[in-house]
Formats: sequence, structure tokens, C-alpha cells
Amino acid sequence: MDLQLSGRVALVTGAGVGIGRGIAEMLADEGVRLAILARRQPMLEAVADAIEARGHKRPLVVAQDITGDGAAAIIRDRVLERFGRLDVLVNNAGGSRPTAGLGTPEEWDAGMRLNFGAGRDLAHAFLPTMQAARFGRIINLTGTDEPLVLNAAIPPNGAVQMWSKALSRFVGPDGITVNCIAPGKVHSEQIDHRNMPSREVQEAWVRENCPVGYIGEPGDVAFVVAMLASPLGRYVTGQVIHVDGGARRVAT
Repeated sequence: MDLQLSGRVALVTGAGVGIGRGIAEMLADEGVRLAILARRQPMLEAVADAIEARGHKRPLVVAQDITGDGAAAIIRDRVLERFGRLDVLVNNAGGSRPTAGLGTPEEWDAGMRLNFGAGRDLAHAFLPTMQAARFGRIINLTGTDEPLVLNAAIPPNGAVQMWSKALSRFVGPDGITVNCIAPGKVHSEQIDHRNMPSREVQEAWVRENCPVGYIGEPGDVAFVVAMLASPLGRYVTGQVIHVDGGARRVAT
């Protein structure tokens, strides 16, 4: 199926590794012109090299901390200077924020800033150009809504999902869709090197939690991103799509 993405422009945040890299590579394969963003420039350059080696145009590399003051405007200006517009925003940057005990106010504020506020500001910065074009796709990567422990990254998931639903109703008449993807356990830097750093731990988790019998790959998430980014996905908005191999235990 032709997803009608060739020539579109997308920005993928958190694109240096894992899910973000997988999304960038799949969108490039669909003919999308890319801006890729993360804090670590060497990793971004490696992604750009890989995409170029596949015969695609080299992405714009934006090494930027999205939580910094004025970051959204800086990023917007870089992207619009290169491409003149943005069709697809993939807010993938974020990360787990475990706390010791109840955590500190600073830890909770930092978790909310990284996992909610920064992506919200970025979307708001690009909305005028999407509204002018009468087309836009905002895709927000969130996470679990079944918390097992205190973690400052979990409440922002709910905030992103509620904001996305409200925003989808606000910008729907402008041809813009807003959706969330909540990945389950997917092979990534966070899963493979921090949360589940051994094969034994991963296999035990799968046996107890995942009906399909394996931990996902970045491409499993990237496929859903590509569908939502497509003009063909115009009637899907305001949704939270769980890509988790069935690990989530509730039906809604």
C-alpha cells in the first residue's frame, strides 16, 4: 500500500537510538524528508549516515535539549529554515524517571517537563504552519497507564493523553490529527541496558506478562507511526494506541 508520504516533512525527536531511530528509518523508507533531534549529536549523525546509505536524502540533524528555555522556538526555526513547513511531528523524546521513596519536587517537575511540557511546546510551536497548510500529524509517544511503582515519568503519560485528546478536537477542522502511541516493552537503550539488562530477566518478564511471547522491536512501533502519519489516516484522531504485544491487562 502506498501511504502517500513521499515528499512529506517530518520531525522525529529522541531519534538517536531505539524507537526514535526505528521511526526515522521507516519514515525515510516511505520517502519522507526528515529532521531528527536528540541531545547526542554523534548518535544522530550515525542515524543520518544510515539513512543516507539506504539511498535517501540526508536528514537535518538537530542536536538540542528539548527541555531548555526557548528550545521549541529554536527547533521550529531550524526546521522551517530548511524545509519551509512541517507535516508530521513525532514527539518521541522522553524517559523513565524512577524516584527514591517519594521523590523530590524537583524530580517530579523534571519528569513532567521532559515527558509532557517539552513536547506540548514543540507541537504548539509548529501548529500555525500546519494550520496554514490545512494538514498536520502530531504523534505523541507515551507509556504505561498501569504504574507498578512510583516513577516521575508516569503521570506525564496521562497528561499527554488528555492534552492530545483536547488538542485533537481543537485542530480537527484544520486537517490536523493528534494521536498517542503507548509502546510496551520494546528493545531499546532503556530496556536492554537499564530496565532489563539480561536475557534471563527479559525472558522471565515475557513469560509472565506478554501473550505474543516476545519483546517488541522498534519497527513494530514505527509501523503504527507511519500509518498515523499518512494522509490515509485522516479519520483516526484523539486516540491512544497500545503497541505492547497484549501485555496491558485492561480493555480500554
